[in-house]
Amino acid sequence: MGKILTGLVLIASLLLQGCGSGLFSVFRPDIQQGNHLDDERIAQLETGMSPEQVRFLLGEPVLRDPFHGDRRWEYVYYLKPGDGQAQRRRLTILFDGAYRVSSIEDSGLK
Repeated sequence: MGKILTGLVLIASLLLQGCGSGLFSVFRPDIQQGNHLDDERIAQLETGMSPEQVRFLLGEPVLRDPFHGDRRWEYVYYLKPGDGQAQRRRLTILFDGAYRVSSIEDSGLK
């Protein structure tokens, strides 16, 4: 009887130790979508740049406005860490009639 009780106590203590170490916790991977928007590259953007220069700095836009003939580019970034708060950022670049950057709108990191 004493050996059975000792065995049960040993098993219970091992299970409780496993619960405290995260053994039974669920792994949640990070979810990342869109273009990673680096602050250093965004700081290099200037009005008057060509679409090729913007593409070199930021890559291809996620969205292009089909109603304005490739004059509005949207860069969208979303990151949801498995154990944290979701982060969103939206960068809109508008081009003028000569296809030069006329406006840059940055929503910032939220």
